[in-house]
Amino acid sequence: MSNKKFLTPQSEDFSQWYLDIVDKAELADYSAVKGCMIIRPYGYRIWELMQQDLDHRIKEAGVQNAYFPLFIPESFLTKEKDHVEGFAPEVAVVTHAGGKKLEEALIVRPTSETIMYDTYSKWIESYRDLPLLINQWANVVRWEMRTRPFLRTTEFLWQEGHTVHATKEEADVETLRALTMYADFARDMLALPVLKGYKSEKEKFRGALYTTCIEALAKDGKSIQFGTSHNLGQNFAKPFNISFLDKDGERKIPWQTSWGVSTRMIGALIVCHGDDDGLVLPPPVAPIQVVMVPIAKDEKELGHLIQVCHDLKQQVPSIRIHIDNRLEVSLGFKRNEWELKGVPLRIELGKQEIEKNSLSIARRDNKEKATISINDWSDTVTTLLKQMTADIYQNMEKRLEGSVHEASNLQEFEAALERGGYVKAYFCEDGEMEQKIQEKTKATTRLVALDEPEKKGVCFYSGKPAKRRWYFAKAY
Repeated sequence: MSNKKFLTPQSEDFSQWYLDIVDKAELADYSAVKGCMIIRPYGYRIWELMQQDLDHRIKEAGVQNAYFPLFIPESFLTKEKDHVEGFAPEVAVVTHAGGKKLEEALIVRPTSETIMYDTYSKWIESYRDLPLLINQWANVVRWEMRTRPFLRTTEFLWQEGHTVHATKEEADVETLRALTMYADFARDMLALPVLKGYKSEKEKFRGALYTTCIEALAKDGKSIQFGTSHNLGQNFAKPFNISFLDKDGERKIPWQTSWGVSTRMIGALIVCHGDDDGLVLPPPVAPIQVVMVPIAKDEKELGHLIQVCHDLKQQVPSIRIHIDNRLEVSLGFKRNEWELKGVPLRIELGKQEIEKNSLSIARRDNKEKATISINDWSDTVTTLLKQMTADIYQNMEKRLEGSVHEASNLQEFEAALERGGYVKAYFCEDGEMEQKIQEKTKATTRLVALDEPEKKGVCFYSGKPAKRRWYFAKAY
């Protein structure tokens, strides 16, 4: 039975296809709390693999892990005007505890700037305490009205880096370092090419001096943002009384950054790589990189084949291999199940393969099948997994390049949007115009590229002078 029998085709209803994948591939389940999800073991293992790699990259940059409280005094959130305005509609507030009304309400953290920076004011005294480089792996709560597993949920898991620097230049370097780290991670682990750039004033993180982001292209032509890095300027240091005594003996205000990614990355994996048969997982983040399926008519024959599988597995201990030794389900069922779960390589072996000293191998990404020698097993499987990651990335890169359209007026802009993907156009960077574009077309500014040159142009929408071309798209 094909997976198409119980997965809604992408072309028919992409949103339902996505929900089908999350359910049937056993990534997550709904909880009794509306808008919250239960991450199932298979989905959580994907997150663990992401976390392990990213945590290594973070520590290599000299950033240390710490943990701060889930609850934030309400007064902390109100210290930065733009910040509180940005998060006020999304916060969950605790007003009673221990059977009594609290003297001060507590905010369940939507992000940790305020609770961390109150502490930073106590930790930082001198220039010798800088830079302060802290990361936190945690959960956060944002009361979303419309939720979808992984893509937008009331509670989600993430990492959030929070750094403090003596100068703006140092903060600029850290902001772009974190963004580059995320882009490299997306390439190496998720096999996803991304656009990198600056968000508009309207779309930036509330309270930041500026925001940078990475965006990837989903199969339905929408853009998905799944990593951001912010230069916070001195906007939080001042209200939280963070200062330091510099080498010249003067007391100065430091500059700060924050940056983060979340379990939204799993959603990005699904919408960017998945197909009508299920998940397509790049090998680096696949909980099972190779599934071995012995084909036997009885338990005696199965026992021998399983031993062969174990012997082969021991030759490549660094590869995550699962042996599917079930007799109670058919070979067709197994093939469909592992395709659905996105396992990169499927190895099949039965009496016929053993007699020929061979293995049948099938790739999940391009569905190619081949027969390989058992003697070459170790080298072949190692090479194939690396090649698959590169191939998936290159195919996505070609798709991204072919999905960027240019427009010089509204008519061209709307026509390009219909084709899906990104529309690159001169934009006057007027917040009021930006809102009107969104209302008329449902497209938003995604970013202006980091290296986009300033050049005289005309805004496609307002006709006003413009100096840079921006990427627009419909987005998650």
